Amino acid sequence: MTALDLPVRTHPDERVLAGDADNHRRRRRRREYGLFALLVAPNLIVIAVFAYWPIIYNAFLSLTDWNMIAARPTFVGLANYARTLSDPAFHKTLWITLVFTGLIVVGSLVIGLALAFLFNLPLKGRGAVRTMAFAPHVLSGAAVATIWAFMFDPGYGLLRALIEPLGAEPPDWMNSSDWALPGLVIVYLWKNVGFAALIYLAGLQGLPKDLDEAAAIDGASTWTRFWAIKLPLLAPITFFLLITTVIGTFQAFDVIAVMTGGGPGDATTTLSWSIYNEGFRAFNAGRAATLSIIMFVILLVVTTVQARVMERRVHYR
Repeated sequence: MTALDLPVRTHPDERVLAGDADNHRRRRRRREYGLFALLVAPNLIVIAVFAYWPIIYNAFLSLTDWNMIAARPTFVGLANYARTLSDPAFHKTLWITLVFTGLIVVGSLVIGLALAFLFNLPLKGRGAVRTMAFAPHVLSGAAVATIWAFMFDPGYGLLRALIEPLGAEPPDWMNSSDWALPGLVIVYLWKNVGFAALIYLAGLQGLPKDLDEAAAIDGASTWTRFWAIKLPLLAPITFFLLITTVIGTFQAFDVIAVMTGGGPGDATTTLSWSIYNEGFRAFNAGRAATLSIIMFVILLVVTTVQARVMERRVHYR
């Protein structure tokens, strides 16, 4: 037997010291976990109470029939979902919501990107122009609706003063089923396009100039440099604006409430307005909760699909 084969004997004091060190590390780890839980617990409680619990309770209400006056709701299972999904009025409301959202999203991204390139030019007074373009975004929806209700008025509105000299008669925007939705699209674009423009502007100013300069030296046109270099590099900005604009437009309510009230008829009745109607006018909490859950699922699916598609095309530098 060689010296290497002999068993190594550990002194009892060394084993005691090693055990004390392990106990000390475990106690320190427990203290750190306890401090972490103590610091995080208030935030988790607030999030659970004000974010997750309303969703859970809303899902429960969607399975009930309740007029918000009775002592307790009556459980009806999936009857609200079956009734809602088979209702032609719901199909029309969903279609109006999708059209409205699609027009706002496409318009905000396209016009916002065009304005961002304009704001990026070395022109005098561009700071003031940027401020004026962003100002509508910070105004309240009620104020914006009031301004545009005056502008759209067919009798004395500003648009009448602009159109009448051309020999044309302005439409009755908010009282016409053909013009009410386009009018709302114009208002929401005016309110939101400045935000998209400034976000795109920040992205443009952060792009590496060497790639654009190298492409220009190689003879690439302005359009080619935009399409092949700048637009792909702006993909993270586009992804962010796409998600936030879709969610914000689906939840649009204030301007609709002031300008059209979902009318005329149901020409501007979106999902968010329909939820309000069912819950606070018809006092049908179960139907309102059902519509809320349907809108939540639609937004969840749309956002997930967008994230899956864009993660293959969006590359962060």
